Amino acid sequence: MIASGSDAGSRQGDAGPRPARLDVGVVSAGRVGSVMGAALAAAGHTVVATSAVSRASRARAEALLPDAEVLPPDEVVRRADLALLAVPDDVLPGLVRGLAAAGCLRPGQILVHTCGSHGVGVLGPAAEHDVLPIALHPAMTITGRAEDVTRLSGACVGVTANSTPTEDAEAAWLVGEALVVEIGAEPVRIPEEMRPLYHAALAHGANHLITLVREAADLLRDAGIEPAERVLAPLLSAALDNALRLGDRALTGPVVRGDAGTVATHLRHLDARAPESAELYRALARRTAERAHGNGLIGDDEFTAVVETFERHTP
Repeated sequence: MIASGSDAGSRQGDAGPRPARLDVGVVSAGRVGSVMGAALAAAGHTVVATSAVSRASRARAEALLPDAEVLPPDEVVRRADLALLAVPDDVLPGLVRGLAAAGCLRPGQILVHTCGSHGVGVLGPAAEHDVLPIALHPAMTITGRAEDVTRLSGACVGVTANSTPTEDAEAAWLVGEALVVEIGAEPVRIPEEMRPLYHAALAHGANHLITLVREAADLLRDAGIEPAERVLAPLLSAALDNALRLGDRALTGPVVRGDAGTVATHLRHLDARAPESAELYRALARRTAERAHGNGLIGDDEFTAVVETFERHTP
């Protein structure tokens, strides 16, 4: 639970001054909102209300936020000391403007959103009501299931608060970091202007990793190999572990060996049997060659041979 008073600074590793237990309102009970709300409840706060329109969001609210009353968004925020806005990035600006116009915000209220690409600038209309604006984005894939609450523990959460160097701005940073620490995660400060790049990095890594894995599984099934996942699991698990530990030195395969003949064979078969995958293979293989060459893993001759292979084998 968030400590208050003199207890706040007495713990080793404390993120800073912490408010007392909070009444939390969640807008809305989507995948992220329901899981973040449940994590805050597990940390000792009380989720008093949530908004939920679809059947799926109502089911998540019932499962993960059982004590929360389902209310319209403005009523959820009106009841909350901490209002958690967990809506899609493109929806957030309009929601904030609507809440600011509805008169449901009050001075001293903590207003948090969970969008990855936005900082706190998007909360500007609400900040005029003297709320404490914070952006918290969990760097974790969230499906909206109970196990996601556990997964948050040990994950990183991107924290952004006001970039203006004032006492109130620093308080917002510290409150945001304290909330992250309470749910068992690790806070990482993300400057306002770097939020889009931060979010692009996460989306590029996580979302495109899933796409790549499924593409590889489809190709194995096209080759008559079942179960494809059993073949891929040890290989991809080792590759991910090596990439995180060793960086570009973890690269293996025909591109890094400068084996242009094998690359050409791959392209011929992919063009004939899976042209959609061939386009992705070309893009990733070229980027792999550029990274390997830039890091001295392959020489100029090998790099040139691989690149010329892409140019010769263009459908």
